[in-house]
Amino acid sequence: MKNTFNRKSQLPFRRALQQEMTAPERLLWQQLRATQTGVKFRRQHGIGPYIVDFYCPRLRLVLEVDGDSHFMSQAAQIYDLERTRYLSRLGIDVLRFTNQEVMHNLDGVLAVIMERVSLITPS
Repeated sequence: MKNTFNRKSQLPFRRALQQEMTAPERLLWQQLRATQTGVKFRRQHGIGPYIVDFYCPRLRLVLEVDGDSHFMSQAAQIYDLERTRYLSRLGIDVLRFTNQEVMHNLDGVLAVIMERVSLITPS
């Protein structure tokens, strides 16, 4: 597990992704970073060979915001499936949202996240 999280070789790419976040990612990050969820999320976090949009280490929960490119080809869908399987083998859950969901139903997206947080977080 030593080289599983935030590999040094990924640092330049992670930083570039942080600088070039999409509008839906920025919008969701504004909500997550304000810790309105009660837990801390990290953005553009490296896990194994992948860089996830948002990760909460305490809950072992990944949030992904998927743009159109994730649905345009079968290869992209297979890549996402392999990525999710890899994360699941590490005991990490993945919640996926589309750009449209984040932009047009942010309250609904946050409600799903809060429901998951409340299920995982001991009271």
